[in-house]
Amino acid sequence: MKIEVGAASSNRPERSFTGLAVSPGIAVGRAYLSEAGTLPTPEYDIPPAGVAAEQERFTEAVATAVKQVRKLKSKAAQHGDGVAGELCELFDAWLQMLSGSRLVRGVERLIAERRVNAEAAVRSEIAAIVEGFHRMGDSYLAGRADDIREVGDRLIRNLLKTPYQAYQGLPVGSILIAEELSPADAALLDPTRIAGFATILGGAESHTAIMARSLGIPAVFGVTGLASGIEHGDIVVVDGGEGRVVVNPQPKTAELYAARAQDLAEERTRLARLKPLPAVTRDGMPIALLANVEMAREIDDAHEYGAMGVGLLRTEFMFMNRETAPSEEEQTGILSEIVARMKGRTVTIRTLDIGGDKLAPSLREQVGEPAEPGANPALGVRGVRLSLAHERLFETQLAAILRASTEGPIRILLPMITSVEEIRAVQIVLDRVAKRLRRRHAKVGDAMPPLGVMIEVPGAALSADSLAAEADFFAIGTNDLTMYTLAIDRGDERVAPLYNPLHPAVLRLIQFAVEAGLRARIPVSVCGEIAGDPRFTALLLGLGVRELSMATRSLLRVKQRVRAINLVEAARRARAVMDQGDSRAIAALLDDFNAGCAALETGE
Repeated sequence: MKIEVGAASSNRPERSFTGLAVSPGIAVGRAYLSEAGTLPTPEYDIPPAGVAAEQERFTEAVATAVKQVRKLKSKAAQHGDGVAGELCELFDAWLQMLSGSRLVRGVERLIAERRVNAEAAVRSEIAAIVEGFHRMGDSYLAGRADDIREVGDRLIRNLLKTPYQAYQGLPVGSILIAEELSPADAALLDPTRIAGFATILGGAESHTAIMARSLGIPAVFGVTGLASGIEHGDIVVVDGGEGRVVVNPQPKTAELYAARAQDLAEERTRLARLKPLPAVTRDGMPIALLANVEMAREIDDAHEYGAMGVGLLRTEFMFMNRETAPSEEEQTGILSEIVARMKGRTVTIRTLDIGGDKLAPSLREQVGEPAEPGANPALGVRGVRLSLAHERLFETQLAAILRASTEGPIRILLPMITSVEEIRAVQIVLDRVAKRLRRRHAKVGDAMPPLGVMIEVPGAALSADSLAAEADFFAIGTNDLTMYTLAIDRGDERVAPLYNPLHPAVLRLIQFAVEAGLRARIPVSVCGEIAGDPRFTALLLGLGVRELSMATRSLLRVKQRVRAINLVEAARRARAVMDQGDSRAIAALLDDFNAGCAALETGE
């Protein structure tokens, strides 16, 4: 990898920032700041009867902006150098502009007097204030014009509630720098253009982070101070493995990262030799390595890296970045293509899991209310709760899934299950949909697909025996299970250090669910992020798991580890781990075992 040095600005020093390692790899390119630039602003008339509603819409946008800026200020306060004070003063100024200021009062007045939409009123009021500042001839006030524009753009983004659309037009090799990326934003990223990205906010286990890993784009989140330390066009190195961002690297730094990139390239070459080899332990136990798929375009990667099937197809991608929900025909077409392209390998289709950090504006019409997070979205109406509350939406998706089953073997996976009653309620809806399809003479599979449940909340893990009596298989979602068990928002960088899947409580819940599945003789897979981390492979196999589902680019690393494991030894070490009550002792036992496996891998 050739790293360009000094081309961005010859008189600006190298700066290094530390954040959360999200998606491994080294990326080098020119910075693109996604927040910059003027947003296209729609303008239309509001009827007299709609003025109050439009003002309320603006009030909600202001409230959202206040929350966003307060979060930025909290993040800035953690910075250890003089940048913190400067940033906090800036954010305080923004908060003042959002609190009954001339900007807010002026927009409310324009909506009422001119009866224009809130976006147009914001843009008009910004222009008037900036023009007034410049007429005064005061350099300080003129400098505040940029702050006014920034606050105004933030309000317009909140009003539009649309993801950024500029990503498709970025130059090849760009490094995207953003305040924060939603999963819908991440779905727009093109790996052939975006070399890497870094954000000021966000957690390493957020859904956006998972998508970054699925796309294979190096990424670092939670980078304090990045906003003030980077400009458009700067040369940037993103080290997604170490959680570091380097702006304007000097020659010595460039050489270091070029060497690191070369090492990673050689590792990929070594791993590629494993593609034709089976995932079998040293003592002969075959392990099913499956792919987690976020978007249809990842199916080719699943084949490329040797996935034995799709252990988790997240269907949210069909609802993202659009104004209306997909019809039954559209969903059937998308799912049928995915199932057919897997060429007879089972596809596990998870029903809609909207909520938390995954929003879908396209659902507003069908749900009949804003598909926005509540005060505590992780504990709200999400997953199967949303589906059962809005059966028309659910029936449409189930019909599409059943119709897609004619193209190959599938399984249906239910998210956010907490009780047997929910499984039974889903079964009633599924039977009703199947009968309706047969009356329509629609093509469906001869037998109903297996119906499984996600074990991702402590209540499900603790009642796993009861759930196993109703379900055909389990899929343990360790991301949410860790979050709910430890009361940690996995998308919040402030508590990211507390996120620990090796916590004894998390491991005991995993063990409880696996053993319940084994007693009931139903398949049990792990589809959380730990499934794709070789550090956890021996522990999961030792606990009895025989199916691991992960991001496609993790498959070969995990296969390498599987082939170095003796299952009897792994089970013995897992029992020793489960006797521990201290995360550090657990980590030490696991890392010691893995050191022996790594030594065997080098000789493979």
